Amino acid sequence: MFDFHGLFTGFDIAFSLVNLLYAFIGALVGTAIGVLPGLGPAATIALLLPVSYKIGSPVTSIIMMAGVYYGAMYGGSTTSILLNIPGEAASVVTCMDGYQMAKKGRAGAALGIAAIGSFVAGTIGILGLTFIAPPLAEIAIRFGPPEYFALTVLGLLMATYLGGGSAIKGLIMVVVGLLMGMIGLDPISGAVRFTFGNVNLQGGIDFVTVAMGMFGVGEILYNLEKTEGVQLVTDKVKNLWPTLADFVRSRWAIVRGSVIGFLVGILPGGGAVLSSLLSYATEKKVSKHPEEFGQGAIEGVAGPESANNAAASSSFIPLLTLGIPSNASIAMIFAALLIQGVTPGPFLLKEHPDVFWGVIASMYIGNAMLLVLNLPLVGVWAQLLRVPYAYLAPIIALFTLIGVYSVNNSAFDIWLLIVTGILGYLARKLNFETGPLLLAFVLGPILERALRQSLLISAGSPAIFFARPISGAMMAAAVLFILGNLWASWKKSRESKVQPASVS
Repeated sequence: MFDFHGLFTGFDIAFSLVNLLYAFIGALVGTAIGVLPGLGPAATIALLLPVSYKIGSPVTSIIMMAGVYYGAMYGGSTTSILLNIPGEAASVVTCMDGYQMAKKGRAGAALGIAAIGSFVAGTIGILGLTFIAPPLAEIAIRFGPPEYFALTVLGLLMATYLGGGSAIKGLIMVVVGLLMGMIGLDPISGAVRFTFGNVNLQGGIDFVTVAMGMFGVGEILYNLEKTEGVQLVTDKVKNLWPTLADFVRSRWAIVRGSVIGFLVGILPGGGAVLSSLLSYATEKKVSKHPEEFGQGAIEGVAGPESANNAAASSSFIPLLTLGIPSNASIAMIFAALLIQGVTPGPFLLKEHPDVFWGVIASMYIGNAMLLVLNLPLVGVWAQLLRVPYAYLAPIIALFTLIGVYSVNNSAFDIWLLIVTGILGYLARKLNFETGPLLLAFVLGPILERALRQSLLISAGSPAIFFARPISGAMMAAAVLFILGNLWASWKKSRESKVQPASVS
C-alpha cells in the first residue's frame, strides 16, 4: 500500500521556511541558466557542489540542486523561441517551431504554451515518481553484486548509445572515465594504483574537481569562442496566455509528450534531449497537417517542452531507488548526496526517508514556483539575454576556482581543475560527449566493486551474471542492445552504399 504518511511528512519538510527558500533559489537560478545560452544544468550544479558542503541539511541541498535541474528545462524555451538558440540542450527542438511563431508575432503564445505544458508534464512526472519509486526501491533491496554489475553495464551502454553522438566516441569517453575512477587505492586490496608516485592522487580524483573542470572550465573556454551577437526577435512579449484554439491543438501533444518524456527519462542516457526529439517526431507523424511543422506549429512547441520536463522528473527514479544516475546532471546530484553522507539507492527510503520524501514533495512546490517565475517574468528573462557572455565568464571562472579550492583547501586540486577543464574543452571541440565520461567516473567504482565481489562469490566464474534471473535478464538486454545497434549501423552503412549506385 502507498505510504501517504511518508508523502505528508515530505510536504511538512518541504514547507519549512529554509527549504522553501532554497527551492525558490534553485528554481530561480535554474530558470536563469536555462535562459542564458552556454551554461547548462550540469555545469551549474557542478559549480554549486562546493555550496553543498556548507549547507547543513542533505535534504535542503538536494532540494536546491533539483530546482536548478528542472528549472533549466523551463528556462531553455525562452532562448529557443526568442533567439533561435537553445538555452539548454533539451530545448533544441523547440527552436524549430517556437522561433517561427515568434517571427509571426506569436512569441507570447509560444512561451505561454511552453510554460503550461512544462507545468502539466512536470506534475505528471512527479506523480509517477511518487507512486513508482517506493515499490521499485523495495524490489531493488533484493539486488546483490551480480545485479548491480549487470545494471551498471546496461546503464553505461545505454548512456553511450542514446547520448545522441557517435557511439565510438561515447565508448572512448566511458573508458577514459572508468580509468579516471580507478586512480587511487584499490577498493578490495588497498593497493595504490595509477598514481605515478604522486601522493596527492592516492585518495583518487575528487568528483567535484572533475565535474567543475569538465562542465565549468571546459564550457567557459568553449563558449568564449562564440562570436555571434544576440538579437531578440521582439523586444516586448505580449499576449502570453494562449487562445482556446491553441489549447485545443496542444492538449494531446502535452499528454503524449508527458508520457514519452516520463518513460524515456528513466533510461540511462535517454533524458530530456532524446525525449524531446521523440516527442517532436511523434507529433509530426500523428498530425493531420505535418507540413506545418517547422513553420510555426504550436504542437511542435507543446510536445517537446512537455517531454523534456517530464523526463527531468522521472530521471530521479533510478537515482533514488537504484543509486544509478541516468545523465550528467543527475550524476551531479548523486555526488551532492554523497558529499552529505547520504548514499542513493534502495536503502535510501529506509535510512533517510526525510531526504526521499522531502525532495519529492519539494518538486511539487518547485513546479508551481516555476510557472509563476516563467509567465509573469518573461520580460525580465528576455532582457537577461542581452548580457554578453564575456562579462559572465570571468565571474564564473572565479567562483569555480574558489569552489574547488574550498573543498579540500588543496592547490593540487586547482591544477587538476585546469587539466580536466582543458580535457573538457578539447572534448567539446572534437564533438566528444562529456556526459558518458562523467557517468563512467561515478559508476566505475560501483561497477568494479560489484564485479570483484561477484567473482569472489562464484570462485571466479563469470557464469554468476547469467545464472541469476535478474542479472541474467539485464545482461541479455545489454547483449541485445549492442547487437541491435550494430545491426542498425550495418544496415545504415549498406543503404548509404546502395543509394549512390541506384542514383547513377
